Amino acid sequence: MNKKMKGKILAVCRSEKKGTVKSEIGEGLLIENFGLKDDAHAGKWHRQISLLGVESIDKMQSKGFKIKYGDFAENLTIEGIVLHQLPLGTKLKVGENVLLEVTQIGKECHHGCEIRKKIGDCVMPREGIFARVLKGGKVKVGDDIEVLTG
Repeated sequence: MNKKMKGKILAVCRSEKKGTVKSEIGEGLLIENFGLKDDAHAGKWHRQISLLGVESIDKMQSKGFKIKYGDFAENLTIEGIVLHQLPLGTKLKVGENVLLEVTQIGKECHHGCEIRKKIGDCVMPREGIFARVLKGGKVKVGDDIEVLTG
């Protein structure tokens, strides 16, 4: 992969409780080895930040679902990178100095998921990715996100 893959952040989202949709906040602070400040999913584990491509959201909208950024409980909505095809361990540079490491592709959807109840399907288990925050900092809508190679 010689050509650098680059994308953009379309939304930064946060929720106060697990298993609920997230609200757009425009910008947020990613804390090293923890996640998005004040987000229910932040903590010292491997799924500190969740990312989803806008293509996945568009796919669900084309099926007639009325959804907005954050409805799949993603922290960062991204365009320009096919996230679920990135190998584990891939490093992502966000904005000026934030560094993420891909730790998981997809997940098992838990029972009682508000998203699945609300719209009947969820793309996060198939196409969402999760990452650890290696280097923290501010992230905001419009920031570049770049796939760093090995």
